[in-house]
Amino acid sequence: MVAIIRLLGPGDVDTFRNIRLESLRAEPNSFASSAEDWESLSDDEWRRRMLDNPVFVAFDDHVPVGLMGLMRQRASKMAHRATLIMVYVRRDLRGSGLASRLLDAVTDHARGIGVRQLELAASAENSAAVRFYVRMGFTEVGRIPGGCIRDGREVDDILMAKRIVD
Repeated sequence: MVAIIRLLGPGDVDTFRNIRLESLRAEPNSFASSAEDWESLSDDEWRRRMLDNPVFVAFDDHVPVGLMGLMRQRASKMAHRATLIMVYVRRDLRGSGLASRLLDAVTDHARGIGVRQLELAASAENSAAVRFYVRMGFTEVGRIPGGCIRDGREVDDILMAKRIVD
């Protein structure tokens, strides 16, 4: 598989909408948001969410197949930190190296804007995601008991971090 990964820009709202809604529908238990949370957003709100935080998409033959965003801390004393958000790769492409390539693209971008540490929250029930992040150099730094409610149950969030500078 030869995928192209690129940072989305102002003209990519439809692409962003399609892959984000696909991710939320395909993996509803992997995200804090639901498809319903996003389906009613206006075009302006989709554009704002895409441009306020860098969003990278992987394309296979012009079809979006993966997504990863970066949300940088806004406070000046915390601007060296950013959180990975909206992480998704189509199920049939998992294990292909695409998630690693997306993470590499986001990490390179983060370094370029002065980020020194990447952070994330992963569902304690998503062991495949946790294993991936550990392989990629993230370490568990904490846990939020009952961080998310899924199907009426409280599920812990695992907090992870990775330094990206020496």
